[in-house]
Amino acid sequence: MHARREVLLIAGGPWHDIDHARLELLTLLAQVEHLRVIVRDGWDVAALARCDVLVTYTCDLIPDPSQIEALIAWVEGGGRWLALHGTNSRLVIGEDGKVATPPLPEALFDLLGSQFLAHPVPGRFRVRPEAGHPLTDGIGAFFVEDEHYLQRHAEGNQVLLSSEFEGETPLFETRYWPRARHQTLYLRPRGKGAVLYLTLGHTRGRHDMAPITDAYPFVERGAWVHPAFRALLTRAIRWLDRDPALESPHAS
Repeated sequence: MHARREVLLIAGGPWHDIDHARLELLTLLAQVEHLRVIVRDGWDVAALARCDVLVTYTCDLIPDPSQIEALIAWVEGGGRWLALHGTNSRLVIGEDGKVATPPLPEALFDLLGSQFLAHPVPGRFRVRPEAGHPLTDGIGAFFVEDEHYLQRHAEGNQVLLSSEFEGETPLFETRYWPRARHQTLYLRPRGKGAVLYLTLGHTRGRHDMAPITDAYPFVERGAWVHPAFRALLTRAIRWLDRDPALESPHAS
């Protein structure tokens, strides 16, 4: 029998169907009997201190300096953090409707390993493996419909999946993008712990764009309905739970 392991799930922020993401993640976490989950909609370092595992699905939810210090200490002390989709986003919507992405606090950027800068209109794009790892073994290249995250990346990420983009993102401050690869899934070791970042997972309902509009015309479920994404999430939870089969052969 496994020992009980405490999980902190933080799901909060604008422009997304946070209820949908929270429910999906709780359903997946509940499949591992000994994982017990504390749920918050904002940063709670007191709860984090009691937990072994952190899962975040957020947008434009930036921890303050003391919270960033607590996150760094927690990861360096051996904590494992699964960061999903917009956790690395900081957004300011101008009067003209254009979206600016001011820099994340440097310490947070260094901990997470990336920052969201833009995405084109949600659509179909190809994700491909970059390196062999138990988290992605047997998952070949696949097409998915989601928000295609374009980012700046820190040095030191172990890139497991990536995608390629060239084109325009007219809603964002950074509009023109030369052809380049962007990290879709990566591991970022830090001290005795690590961050696992997966950019897929956009979800939006008809009432998630207020106050810009009260009625969004579509329900968007992005990668949540894709088998490869579900498989990656299931493996990520096993990695959080320190399943030896999901460890890198090079891990200490």
